[in-house]
Amino acid sequence: MLKTYKDLEVWQKAYAFCLKIYQATKDFPAGEKYGLTSQIRRAAISISSNIAEGYGRKNLPEYIQFLHIAYGSLCELETQILLCGDLSFISKAETEKLTENISTIERMLKALIRSFEKKRLGNAY
Repeated sequence: MLKTYKDLEVWQKAYAFCLKIYQATKDFPAGEKYGLTSQIRRAAISISSNIAEGYGRKNLPEYIQFLHIAYGSLCELETQILLCGDLSFISKAETEKLTENISTIERMLKALIRSFEKKRLGNAY
């Protein structure tokens, strides 16, 4: 049984991924400090933060809503990572590693959302 959001594997992966994003963006061009670097970091932070905030709401429809927000941030982040690869801010290999991480978190988030939506619909009858 989960005692806290930190017990969720998807939160753990999203949190660890956020740390990787900070490492990957530390050497971005100085001119991007308030642009792409900041945007990428905010999107990365948003994923684990929204999983945690939804968990804290203790209300299933709100929790699902926050999981959808986390998923949206994940999609936003993937777009930004692809852009960084195309701009040569990160290597092709790094882009591939980061997008693999995104795919893993995406599958986990989708599965969690599906399971909660089934539970919510089951409670509606």
